[in-house]
Amino acid sequence: MFICVHPWIQTRCHRATPLLKEDKFARIAALRPARNREAPAACAPESAAAGDRLAQLLGAGINRNHYGEHLSLREWYPTPGMCSPDPRSLSLLLPQSSAAELALTAAADPGQWLFLDTETTGLSGGTGTYAFMVGIAWWEGGGLQVEQFFMRDLNEEHSLLQELFERMKARPVLVTFNGKSFDWPLLDTRFRMTRAFKDFAPRLHLDLLHPARQLWRMRLGSVRLRDLERQVLSGDGRPLDWTRRDDIDSSLIPQMYFDYLREGAAEPLVGIFRHNQMDLRGLAALAGRILTLLDSANGIANAVSAEEHNPMDVLGLSRLMRKRGQPTRARALYETALNFGLPRSLERMAQLELAQLAKRELDYNRAVTLWDALREASGAKQRAAAPLLPEDELRALEATIAAAEQLAIYYEHRARQPQRAMELVRAALAEVQQARRDGVLTKDRAMRIETRLSRRLTRLERRCQGSSLFSRPRTGPRSTPITA
Repeated sequence: MFICVHPWIQTRCHRATPLLKEDKFARIAALRPARNREAPAACAPESAAAGDRLAQLLGAGINRNHYGEHLSLREWYPTPGMCSPDPRSLSLLLPQSSAAELALTAAADPGQWLFLDTETTGLSGGTGTYAFMVGIAWWEGGGLQVEQFFMRDLNEEHSLLQELFERMKARPVLVTFNGKSFDWPLLDTRFRMTRAFKDFAPRLHLDLLHPARQLWRMRLGSVRLRDLERQVLSGDGRPLDWTRRDDIDSSLIPQMYFDYLREGAAEPLVGIFRHNQMDLRGLAALAGRILTLLDSANGIANAVSAEEHNPMDVLGLSRLMRKRGQPTRARALYETALNFGLPRSLERMAQLELAQLAKRELDYNRAVTLWDALREASGAKQRAAAPLLPEDELRALEATIAAAEQLAIYYEHRARQPQRAMELVRAALAEVQQARRDGVLTKDRAMRIETRLSRRLTRLERRCQGSSLFSRPRTGPRSTPITA
């Protein structure tokens, strides 16, 4: 009798000795690509039936090329629709380099964008991790066209990568969510291992995770795509056309694929296809939401009330502008966010960052006003009137110390009042020592701050002492001038 060589094929043929999920060797064997040999007659019909069953469940087809074949599913959705980005807003998402103009030209046409999301056999990356499903999407016909490539067996990888290669050549602007750190490095590794795609990379790569963090992390904490869908994309009164209510946990996806390789059960994979489709639609909707928010930055800066705009979103937008080298627009947005009203911890952070922008533009009147406000907010009466949580108390202390240092620098070098600067540093030192005794600051952290402040205080004391000696009146007899 013929003995099946491949472990998961052997499991199909000899049901009396199934492999256990806990068997680590079985997992490693499942990752091993099948050799290009003709399958045994007894095992081939079941394998083909499993592939046909999955295609029937999904309404999918088979893509064939000179490297082999793989499963392919196409779906068109009326939403989200194509966005029309303003070049100024789009430039805020592009890498700042000498080729910025070329990048802007390439990204100006959203019809050239290709959204991408992968489902993989693991989250660690490396040469042993496969992207068994690659989902792509692009705007077409007034809606979003989604296409998914699936490997029914690991020996279909080369065929899948060839198809992805052709799609990326047609639409060279890649758009992902954490794709620069995970999806593309993984695919790049797989492309290289085939030795058939040399020096292949997208012309431009937009990773929306980073602007999403800057815009919404302070308000939401988590910026996972599903959280953004629930709290940002559907938070303006327009619900999304899809729901994650029955979505599968992404951490279970690798094991579900391993189970499919061993047992051939196609039904559980339908949820993975749906999960990937929702990720792609959410990615396209997020791109439109971010660009719309960037387009409206000028209008937000001139807004009078916070009825239409969340103050924390305005603060996130101001920080994005600051990091992307737009200080004037950032200052206007910081002022707007403060006028709208922010939670106390975020208000202190916004005041400190706005003061730094004002200082860089030599607007010392505004900077000193903000630093003084931070110092006054840390007074004993204010703390007693509104007690803070421990983590907020630490942030408040750090903002207060930073404001004291900046005021000391201003009074020493700009206002020429070293005595006033010395008083501020002494007060800051006393606050740090008290915070260490109260347990707000750890000993090591307090020592680092005290060392920095002590150096400044020593220099100021020498300067004040020298200036007082220089200006002290003489007490000895006045010399008689020599006359001719």
